[in-house]
Amino acid sequence: MRISARNVLRGKVLEVKKGQTTAHVRLELSSGDVLTAAITNEAVDELGLKAGEQAYAVIKASDVMIGKD
Repeated sequence: MRISARNVLRGKVLEVKKGQTTAHVRLELSSGDVLTAAITNEAVDELGLKAGEQAYAVIKASDVMIGKD
C-alpha cells in the first residue's frame, strides 16, 4: 500500500482502551516515546489491534498547535 502521508511511525501497541464509541491506542515508538491516538472502536476491531503487536501511526495534519501557560 502506498499513501500520501509522510509521517509514518512504527511502534508496539502498549494498550487499547475502549470507551463507549472511541478507543485510545497507546503506541510505543523505537525512541521510547509514547503516542496516543483516538480512533473508533470499530476501527480497533477491524484492525484487530492488541497490546504487544506492531502497528503504525500515520500522521497527516495541516495544523500543529503548541500552547504554553
